Amino acid sequence: MKLLADMGVSMATVRELRDDGHDVVHLRDERLERLPDEAILEKANSEGRVVLTFDLDFGDLLAAGVRQGPSVVLCRLVNETPTCVTPRVRQVLSECAREIGEGAIVVVEDARYRLRRLPITP
Repeated sequence: MKLLADMGVSMATVRELRDDGHDVVHLRDERLERLPDEAILEKANSEGRVVLTFDLDFGDLLAAGVRQGPSVVLCRLVNETPTCVTPRVRQVLSECAREIGEGAIVVVEDARYRLRRLPITP
């Protein structure tokens, strides 16, 4: 899967996902640390990438804009260290690959995940 990791995502998680065969670009890799959220969505959409983030604003932007994509995997874990985040993200990417490929927001929590297909309509 092609992913765009937001600034809050650890490089350790990025490396492990790359080792799993995912095509992961971190904003830091491209010196885009200050890129606004809307521009991050546009970049991910134009490159066919899924946004991997801890930032709630991405879900709000997708809901407000009635957009088809890009998909967003939003981590909302109590422990945000790579040892907790990476296995949960791996699980969600595996279990939700089809839905993510079709356009979705997946909120990853400690004991579950919630999936909402895009576009979000009122």
